[in-house]
Parts: sequence; C-alpha cells; structure tokens
Amino acid sequence: MDRADRDIVFVVKLLGESRHLLQQHFQDFVRDELAARGIDFGDHPLLLPFIETHGSELAEFVVSGIGLHHQFRLTEFERISGDPHQLLRTDVWNTLQSYIDKAETHFVSDVGGLQQILQAVKEARDLRVDLDKRDDGS
Repeated sequence: MDRADRDIVFVVKLLGESRHLLQQHFQDFVRDELAARGIDFGDHPLLLPFIETHGSELAEFVVSGIGLHHQFRLTEFERISGDPHQLLRTDVWNTLQSYIDKAETHFVSDVGGLQQILQAVKEARDLRVDLDKRDDGS
C-alpha cells in the first residue's frame, strides 16, 4: 500500500447507453456529412459498413480521449466529496463535448477523399458497363 498513491489510478469510462448513444451520434453524423456531399447508399453497396465502422472509430476516439484526460490518483479521488462531484461532472461533460467536436472536425477534413474514391469507383463501373455493351453488340 506504500505505492498506492502513485500506482493506483481511477479512469473515467463511458459504458452502456451513453456509449451506445455516442456511437449512434457519430453514425448519424457520418451519414449526414456524406449526404450533404451527395453520397448516398446508391453510390456504393459498402457505404453502410463504412458508416458503422467510422461511427465506432469516432466514438472510440472520444471514449479513449476522456479516459486519458480524466485520470485520478488515489489521493485525488479520496478528496472528491460534495460539490467537487458536480465540478467533476461539468469537467467530464466539457471534455466529452470537446472530443466529439475534434472527432467531427477530423472526419469532415477527410471526407473529400471518400468522394474521390467513390467517383473513381463510379467511373470504373460506368466504363465496365460501356465495355460490356460493346461486347454484346449494343
């Protein structure tokens, strides 16, 4: 126990419905950002897994960020009582919002690359259709 103050750390982690809501938020966010750029499910059959995967990754970024940002040593944790709990909640909430904003900004900054990839896929598909038509004699 001599090293407990130095070696024991309490970490904030989102679980349950809160984590699910965070992941759902990001899936909706990714879907809306893609739709705002004219990308929808008709553009590519793997778009839904893309949305689900990126929603999960963005949520994991936020959860990991909160965990790294809010670590408490044993002595700090023991001192928290009464009003400091409310301050902790406010601090965690502010950190949560900050990481959500960072994740959304990061996704938006890279979404143009997806548009280019989908355009290349569409062009290749259109070329293949044209070649198939020529081969069929159409």
